[in-house]
Amino acid sequence: MNKLSDVIGKLCEVLLPIPEEFYIGNTNSSICICTLSSIKLLKELKNSEIIENVAIAGRLFTENKGIDSIIKCVNQNKKIKTIIVCGKEVWGHKSGHSLFQLHKYGVDKNYRIINSTSPEPILTVSNSQIQYFQKEITLVNLINETNMQLIIKKIQSN
Repeated sequence: MNKLSDVIGKLCEVLLPIPEEFYIGNTNSSICICTLSSIKLLKELKNSEIIENVAIAGRLFTENKGIDSIIKCVNQNKKIKTIIVCGKEVWGHKSGHSLFQLHKYGVDKNYRIINSTSPEPILTVSNSQIQYFQKEITLVNLINETNMQLIIKKIQSN
């Protein structure tokens, strides 16, 4: 990372702390929902009956630590087979874009997500964890979709 992005990152941590936020639904479900930067959408999902049809609903803000967390989660819960990626893309980080690039292309020898246009798409998870994610998980692209009814239809069709 360059010095300017380090300073901006530290300022954001102090001025705009973002708690890790996710909600557990039906642990026997094979579906997860990722609302990217749409926290309001995440809370709507949490408070709806549809949460009973998904294993976990959470958000994804960063193209590195956030994606690492998703990879670890699906590797720990082998029941998860589908991730519906919805909500507004994260400005600057493009974490949704990077998640799809990782799924399609993987990482290079420096663990940088291939074809990602995010500023710091460097992961710390293992190659075997990434390969499991690529082979066993289906991603559903609803990036920038915030309409609950359309998202619910997609969940019910999976």
